[in-house]
Amino acid sequence: MKRNLHAGRPSSGGLSLNVFTEAELDDIHLSSLEVLERTGVWVEADDALAIFKDGGCPVDRETRMVRIPPHLVEEAIRSAPPKNYLCGRDPDHDIVLEAGRVYFSNFDEGIMVVDLRTGEYRHPVLDDVHDAARLVDALPDIDTYESAVHPQDVPEETATLHKWEAAIRNTGKPVGTEATSAYDCRKLIEMATVIAGGEDEFHRRPLIGFGVCPVSPLKLPRDVTEVVIESARAWCPDTVLSMAMAGGSSPVTLAGTLVLHNAEVLSGIVLAQLVERGCPVTYGTSTTAMDLKLAAATVGSPELALFSAACAQIAKRYLLPSFVAGL
Repeated sequence: MKRNLHAGRPSSGGLSLNVFTEAELDDIHLSSLEVLERTGVWVEADDALAIFKDGGCPVDRETRMVRIPPHLVEEAIRSAPPKNYLCGRDPDHDIVLEAGRVYFSNFDEGIMVVDLRTGEYRHPVLDDVHDAARLVDALPDIDTYESAVHPQDVPEETATLHKWEAAIRNTGKPVGTEATSAYDCRKLIEMATVIAGGEDEFHRRPLIGFGVCPVSPLKLPRDVTEVVIESARAWCPDTVLSMAMAGGSSPVTLAGTLVLHNAEVLSGIVLAQLVERGCPVTYGTSTTAMDLKLAAATVGSPELALFSAACAQIAKRYLLPSFVAGL
């Protein structure tokens, strides 16, 4: 099991970028609680609406809006564990997600590739998944594999299963997924259980993690809630990651977008904790600003760096592991 170096520890002189003061973090947190309580989130699936209602949230089934009381949000934050594990086929590559530890992953998910042998610019196929996983496996500074490319030569209905199987066969490192339904989750968990050697081993070292993206502003569509619910029931790590775009799907200001982003992530965490109190979750971000001239996401911009640092700071305040995408 790997424990990478700490970042931001005064004792080690590590790099730290604190975008907000503690008082400003309080303002963002309290504003997010107000948004969740007074505005709420739109929830598409009936089973998720029922879970929120049973958990104590006012639910309007006609508008599908769920308003989440502040005490439920605070309870969810406290019940989510401050330390998670990502496990690979090789136990030596298992990693610990805890305060201050920094790991790196490849980005996902490419829709085109340049063929290494012919130079052709083309759609990915399953062999490209094999090659990408082997590359990540060979790179010592990359700690986990995320779904690098989406193969076009397998049925779309089962593509998620094919590419996870292709990746886990070609790297011993933890492998993430792009599951978008309860069916995907259940089948992937079944596959991972077989690879782990049975249910007892899988529960000890779950070989799979999930991730979901709420839709800004303030929407939890069916695919998101199905994955949150299934991963929580299986006690598999799950990242709730907002992809708000300042000036597009969220307020143009840094603070305003962070309030919206935080409310979206917290709504997913509340749902997970209402399903299984204490299940592992990760606070995620791929939030950035919109280029107002091109109407495009500005990945790699100074604004993205500020959002990423701020979200990591918020997650640290909540004692939750964080996942930052798009640097």
